[in-house]
Amino acid sequence: MEAQPEMTVGDLIDLLSACDRGTLVRLAMNPFFPMAHRLTQVVQADDGRGQPVVYLAEGPDPDSQLGPLPHEAAVALTWQGPVQAPPRRARRTARRTDGQ
Repeated sequence: MEAQPEMTVGDLIDLLSACDRGTLVRLAMNPFFPMAHRLTQVVQADDGRGQPVVYLAEGPDPDSQLGPLPHEAAVALTWQGPVQAPPRRARRTARRTDGQ
């Protein structure tokens, strides 16, 4: 499987330029258990190999993780299929058939 190229600042600006400037920004994390996070910080640092990297980060407060990612967003990211699993029902208890 070929590795996906990393996104550059220019790529991100191009993608964001199609969005309304007043729209909130969220960070979607973990495709296997999708969660939404409040984005509050943008920092530039060295990646340890001499390359500059821009990091988008959630804030330090405990309210930065907002909860499960909305299903519509998970589908758009192809992290989930368009059909949700049916709600879970309570388990039935087995009945004994030997009369006891």
